[in-house]
Amino acid sequence: MGQRIGILTGGGDVPGLNSVIKEVVYRGTENRWEIMGIRRGWEGLTHLNPDDPATKKHYIMPLNRANTRTIDRFGGTMLHSSRTNPAKMKALPPFLSTENFTQKNDRWDLTPHVLKNLEWLKLDYLIAIGGDDTLSYAAALDKRGVKVIAIPKTMDNDVRNTEYCIGFSTAITRAMDAIQRQRTTVGSHERVGIFRVFGRDAGYTSLYTAYVTSIRCCIPEYDVNLDKLIDLLMVEKHNNESNYVLVVLSEGSRWEGYTVQEYGEPDAFGHRKKASIAEALSTEISRRTGEESIVSDLTYDLRSGDPDFVDKLIAANFGNLAMDAVLAGKSGVMAALVDGAYALAPIPDPALGPRKVDIATMYNTDRYRPNYANKLGLPIFLTRA
Repeated sequence: MGQRIGILTGGGDVPGLNSVIKEVVYRGTENRWEIMGIRRGWEGLTHLNPDDPATKKHYIMPLNRANTRTIDRFGGTMLHSSRTNPAKMKALPPFLSTENFTQKNDRWDLTPHVLKNLEWLKLDYLIAIGGDDTLSYAAALDKRGVKVIAIPKTMDNDVRNTEYCIGFSTAITRAMDAIQRQRTTVGSHERVGIFRVFGRDAGYTSLYTAYVTSIRCCIPEYDVNLDKLIDLLMVEKHNNESNYVLVVLSEGSRWEGYTVQEYGEPDAFGHRKKASIAEALSTEISRRTGEESIVSDLTYDLRSGDPDFVDKLIAANFGNLAMDAVLAGKSGVMAALVDGAYALAPIPDPALGPRKVDIATMYNTDRYRPNYANKLGLPIFLTRA
C-alpha cells in the first residue's frame, strides 16, 4: 500500500454522504490506496491524541469494502459529524497544553495539532465533505500545504464554485412532499399555510421549493414589503375556491424593518440559532387581517432519511471525481457541477462567504415568486457557479 487517504464529513448531515464515502473506498482500494475514516468531522483531528490508543479507536475508522458495502442505502453519515472549527476552539482537549497554541477572542487555534495528527496518520490526501464552514477550514489546510480535496454538501446549496451541493435535491423533494400533503389540512380549515425551511444566508431551498409547488416565497437576499406580501397572500387566498394560501420562508428571510431574531450561544463558526420567521409572519397576518395560520417548520426533516435519485447519483460521481483528482496528483480542488457538467473547481475562498440567489434572474420581486421564464441555455439547476 504505502499511500493513504483520510476522509471526513463535517457540519449538518444530509442524504448522500454515505454514497460519497463508499465510492471513495471502492475506487481507492481498486487503486491500492488505504482509506482511513475520520469520525466526527474536524473534531476527529483536534481530539485525536497519538499517545492515547483509545482516542485513535474512537476517532479513526479504517474503511474497506466490507464495512462500506451497504452504507449507500441509508442517509446520514457512517463517520458521524460535528460543527468543530479547529482554528476557533472554545476549549482545548484535556491532554493539550495552552502553551502550545495561540488564542484570539477567547478561541484557541489548534491547527498545529491538526497538522501533527495528519502527519502521524501518514495521510497523503485528505478528502473533506462539507458546506461553507467545513470547507473553509479545508481551504486553510490547503494553504498550509496539506493535499486536500473538497466535496460540497449542504441542503442550502450555497457553496461557491459549484451549481450543486449534495443534499439539495432530497431537501426539495421532501419539502415538496410535505407541502403537498399539508394542502389538505390547510385547505380544509381555510387558513394560511406558512412553511419554514433552512437557508441562513441563501434562499435556494425556499426558492426551489416554491418553484415546484407553485407558491410564494421569501428569501434572505431580498427584504419583502410586509404589507404587500400580506396583500398578495390575501388576494390569492380569497380567489381560491378552497379559500387557502401557502408561502415558504427561508429561516434567514425578513421584511423591511424586521430584524432577524437570534438566540443561544454561537456555534464553532459564529452562527446562532434564528427565531422562527414563520411564527413572526403568522402573528402579523393575524394582527392585520384576523386570518388564522398553520405554521410548519420543515427544517430538520428535509435532511433526514435516504437520498433521492439525484443526490445518490451526484454523490457517487462526486466521490469518483475526488478520486480522479487524487490519482492525477491534484490538490486544492473541489468536486463540482459547472455549467451543468461535472468539473474540478478551486476550493472556495472563505472570505467570499456563501453563494447567493441572483435576484435579477431568479426571483420575481413584484410577485414574491420564482422567475419561471427565460431558462433556455441555463444548466439544469438554473444558475451558474
